Amino acid sequence: MANPDTTLESPARRNLLKVGSLVLGGLVIGFSLPFPGRSFAEQVLSEGPEDQPMSNATALDAFISIDRNGQVVFTVPKIEMGQGAQSGLAVMVAEELEIGLDQITLKEAPPNEAIYNDKLLNFQATGGSTSIRSNWEPLRQAGAAARLLLIQAAAQRWQVGTDQLRAENGRVLGPNGQSFGYGELVDDASKLPVPENIPLKPSEQFKLIGKPTRRLDTPAKVNGTARFTIDLVVPGMKYASARACPVIGGTVRSVDDRAARKVSGVIDVIRLGDAVAVIGEHTWATFAGVRALEIEWDYGDNATIDSAQMEREIKEALDQPGALASERGDIEKALEDAAKTFEAEYQMPFLAHAALEPMTCVAQVRPDAVELWVGTQVPVRAQTAASEASGRPAEQVIVNNQLIGGAFGRRLEVDFIHQAVAIAAKVDYPIKLTWLREEDTTHDMYRPHYIDRFAAAMDAEGRLLGWRHTIAGASVLARFAPAAVPENGLDGDAVEVAIHPIYAMQDLRVNYVPVPPKALRQSWWRGVGPLRSTYMLESFIDEVARSVDRDPVEYRMELLGDHPRAQAVLRLAAEQAGWSEPLEAGHGRGVAVQEVFGSFLATVVELQVSEDKGIKLKRLVVAIDCGQVMNPVSVKSQIEGGTLFGLSAALFNEITVSQGRVEQSNFHDYRQLRISEAPPVETFIVESREAPGGVGEAGTAMIAPALVNALAAANGTRIRRLPLARAGYYVI
Repeated sequence: MANPDTTLESPARRNLLKVGSLVLGGLVIGFSLPFPGRSFAEQVLSEGPEDQPMSNATALDAFISIDRNGQVVFTVPKIEMGQGAQSGLAVMVAEELEIGLDQITLKEAPPNEAIYNDKLLNFQATGGSTSIRSNWEPLRQAGAAARLLLIQAAAQRWQVGTDQLRAENGRVLGPNGQSFGYGELVDDASKLPVPENIPLKPSEQFKLIGKPTRRLDTPAKVNGTARFTIDLVVPGMKYASARACPVIGGTVRSVDDRAARKVSGVIDVIRLGDAVAVIGEHTWATFAGVRALEIEWDYGDNATIDSAQMEREIKEALDQPGALASERGDIEKALEDAAKTFEAEYQMPFLAHAALEPMTCVAQVRPDAVELWVGTQVPVRAQTAASEASGRPAEQVIVNNQLIGGAFGRRLEVDFIHQAVAIAAKVDYPIKLTWLREEDTTHDMYRPHYIDRFAAAMDAEGRLLGWRHTIAGASVLARFAPAAVPENGLDGDAVEVAIHPIYAMQDLRVNYVPVPPKALRQSWWRGVGPLRSTYMLESFIDEVARSVDRDPVEYRMELLGDHPRAQAVLRLAAEQAGWSEPLEAGHGRGVAVQEVFGSFLATVVELQVSEDKGIKLKRLVVAIDCGQVMNPVSVKSQIEGGTLFGLSAALFNEITVSQGRVEQSNFHDYRQLRISEAPPVETFIVESREAPGGVGEAGTAMIAPALVNALAAANGTRIRRLPLARAGYYVI
């Protein structure tokens, strides 16, 4: 068969698989799968058509390839940023290809939405806990197709039926003890047509899927050979850092750089429209140079804005009708006729991402190309940003994606890439831009501040009839992909979970009122829409249960009749946490349960609170049904990491603004949970053969409501506004 096309289509008839031969001999397999079922919140607009021409991708970049030496190279459509996604995807390929994980080499995919488009997100990106669930079938199909072709090639050589052969550990085994390594068969296999029917292994035959396996990225990260962008050294490279106007929308009026230029190691000072950059021989010279700059700013229109003003605007928006997101029954009549009603209002603050690796990017603008070395969740957007900053066509931009040292959604953005290329365009050598931690904190893209208002109707026995739910806050989607937002301003991410509550109710109305922040840029934060809505819903349902003197677990169980998987994880978490066991005074347990990212989770927090508001976290118990598990070790580690990440935010984190400026600057005033404060996270996985759900962000979404519900059980105080530190609580 001829070399494969450079674009992949998605015919409705079946998954598209293509096969061809490497230039030097070998087998390549391509994959693509239609994925029509997406939630509204997952329909993030692609910035270009799916059939757009490729930029710097080649035909071979899109495929699983096997060369004549039997080396398997898997071009991974997702970047690794700590969740183990690449290892999970490699498990799928290795399982069906019948090789060990030690026989597969990973390669980062280049920017190309025609080939690497995530069918859940609808653009090339790593995020939203979609890595496993969006690739569950296509990657297994690709691995299985390669295996079948290799077996068929061996059958032709031995003149036997394929039913007499099997593949194992990178070899095809014959009926009489003979065998061929995959590398010996690839030339013949590349000439064969792809089988019409590609059966996948049944779960009972899995050797890797669902079994504890070592992550492929762990050894290099343990021994220090792993290279993140912040570690890279490109020949001829110089270092750079920058200081931007502290008020969004402001510009540089004048700069006195004399002190900066006197710093040992400083090479140059470059003025940009809203920032000043320092280039040096090493990072510390650039940091010292940036701190020595004396800049006069034109702060612009946002210089008078503060947090109190932004909060007033959000609260006022709650009185507006906004966009209707979901409605059934007649909630107004239900509230009017209800035997009992309950109302509450909840707030979540602006949050920074605070990734361990600050924003950093290596960029070089050459006569023939613009080249980036950067860890990014969005390669095509990175390419577009570099194109805009340099004035070069996108086809001339090369993106070398790197491991990411924490992102939590921050590297869905490309502002730092644009800045790096703008600096590199003014010099004739590559530069590595690294932001100061203070720059990273004060110029983040923040999780929006939201306020939710509820009113619930109940019958005489306290059974829930329904509720009215109004959401006000910034629309991330309106900034990230404005064409995806309808005229009424409805942001599917902002109302996810809220529009499809798992609790049975006959009357429901959900409205959303967008309130763009004037002094901050907003973006997705780990947990995205489910994190936003789950805190509100699970806090409210807990209060409703307690308002009618019902046990929060029992009340939820009665309302979950249509969701047996949710009931199962709630039951499991409650049992493992000893929910029915009595507690001493000052102790409390709180629970939360939801369907998030295609998985079902229940979280129970047990804590002790002192009279002076000191909180001691005693236990965290999580039960999860994430469908078919790739690696139980990774599931547990991701639940643990995500839960503790969300716990830090719920306890401590808040971004505030004064005179248009972010007030927090580093980990001293945007603190994280310390090892001594973190309890063990006990994770219980429900065995399931359902399609995989997301895990990486699920734990983060569930912890905040379980925490505040536990606090209410312990001392009777209901906290409706995060973080708890705002109300004087601290961790002991």
